Amino acid sequence: MMSDEATQTNAATPQNAAQTTESKYPPVELRTPRASEREEMLNGKLYDASDPELDAMRRRAGDLCTRFNGLSRDDTETRAAVLDELLPHHGENLDVMGPVFFDYGCHTTLGDRVFANFNFTVLDCAPVTIGDDVLFGPNVSLLPPMHPLRWQDRNVRKRADGTAYDYEYGEPIVIGSNCWFGGNVTVLGGVTIGDGCVIGAGAVVTKDIPANSVAVGNPARVIKTISDADASELQEYAQ
Repeated sequence: MMSDEATQTNAATPQNAAQTTESKYPPVELRTPRASEREEMLNGKLYDASDPELDAMRRRAGDLCTRFNGLSRDDTETRAAVLDELLPHHGENLDVMGPVFFDYGCHTTLGDRVFANFNFTVLDCAPVTIGDDVLFGPNVSLLPPMHPLRWQDRNVRKRADGTAYDYEYGEPIVIGSNCWFGGNVTVLGGVTIGDGCVIGAGAVVTKDIPANSVAVGNPARVIKTISDADASELQEYAQ
């Protein structure tokens, strides 16, 4: 039986080893010359998230989210006006309960008749495209951001002037029309979800989901293909 001291030492070893392991590859640095950081970001390239233009855009979106979230639901005109600023690429009859949280807002495209329940979160550092007639339950998160796996590449660094920066990248999310997302669903970057899908509550979608599928679990897996046969299940409720 090991002593408490030995147990503590062994428990600490893996973490210490991970922090001190030498690598033959130095921390990644961005190539030059480059387009603007926003262009690099939207093209799925590694980018500097501390870029002043991007920082200003995130601050603006954050202020708009805060404003929307503080409005009375009875103030429908002002709520609609704020959403028009936050989400300039939305279709008709957008219905958002709030609160909402967007990184940029302007990188998200929504079709007609999209409904989002409480705590809808979209970190749109990559394009997010949502079709018509999509229903989002409470606490749904669409998360395009990706970070390098190696801590050497991921950790925050300091420039010569003392300012902090780090690198990340994003992968787009595409959601087809006529989809329903249950509560607490998370969709990761790089995922395409086909038309007519149902994503069960609590699912974490890490891979593409084909059209007309029911997907559940973590990671989400397809358990059923939706067909006309499913219409018969509703008849007892219609009596």
